[in-house]
Amino acid sequence: MSQAVLAPQMSIDTPFPYDGPAALREPVEAALRRVIDPELALTIVDVGLIYGVAIDAAQARVTMTMTSPACPVTDVILDDVHDELARVLPDGMAIDTQLVWEPAWHSDRLSPRARLFMGW
Repeated sequence: MSQAVLAPQMSIDTPFPYDGPAALREPVEAALRRVIDPELALTIVDVGLIYGVAIDAAQARVTMTMTSPACPVTDVILDDVHDELARVLPDGMAIDTQLVWEPAWHSDRLSPRARLFMGW
């Protein structure tokens, strides 16, 4: 993926880079917002775990990270991402979640909503 997909900053309007059909952008974002990081009680989008989404005719690729390589709920989150995306993507579309550690997650990735929730 290009460096643009791994951009470290988020905004309210574009919480993560998206490359794919316009009709899927909102359903995909909504699906990812339904995935909760159980340790923080916040969506993975608000925590800033999603580095980018790319969708073509055959597959949806989600590049994401965790707040730490030692995150004890990584498998739960990855399963939830797959399950939520499967609900909104066309039948038969492959879902590829790529867990990356570079760039490392940093609290700068937290959304304004997450910062408010955490009292920052």
